[in-house]
Amino acid sequence: MTAATDMKSADERELLLVRLIDAPREKVYRAFTDADLLKQWFAPLPWTITEAELEVRAGGTNRFVMRSPEGELYPNQGVYLEVVPNEKLVMTDAYTEAWQPSEKPFMTAILTFEDERGKTRYTARARHWSAEDREAHEEMGFHEGWGRCADQLAALVARI
Repeated sequence: MTAATDMKSADERELLLVRLIDAPREKVYRAFTDADLLKQWFAPLPWTITEAELEVRAGGTNRFVMRSPEGELYPNQGVYLEVVPNEKLVMTDAYTEAWQPSEKPFMTAILTFEDERGKTRYTARARHWSAEDREAHEEMGFHEGWGRCADQLAALVARI
C-alpha cells in the first residue's frame, strides 16, 4: 500500500502528490512505462484506460484514452521531455507528436521515483500554464483522482 503525504506546493501553478510505495522503484517506473501495465491502474476506477501507446524517450509521444463509466472516451496525447530510467519522467501535453504544438496546453507532469530503504518515494508534480488551470485541475479532483491512481499503482506493483 501507499503512505499518503499530499502536500501543498509553494507554486500557485503546481499541484503536488507524494506517496511512499512499498515496492522498488524499478517496478514503479515500469508501471509507468509499460503500456499494458499502465492500462491496469492509470485511471481512477470506475474509469478505465482503453488504449495506451508509449514511446518512452525524450521527444517520444505518449497517447492514452480514458473511458468514463458512462462509456465516453477522452483521448490524451503528449510528449516526453525528459526520461531518466527508474528515476524521473517529465511529460507535457503542450506538444503532440513530432513537437507539434497542442491546441490547448494544460500541464507538464514531473514524476520522480526515489529509493527509500527498498520502497519508492513517488512524487508527482503537475505544473500548469496558469493558476486558473491549476485551480480547475484541483476542482476536477486532482488529489482524489491521482491519489486513487497511486493506490491502484501500489496494488499493481505488489503483484508484479
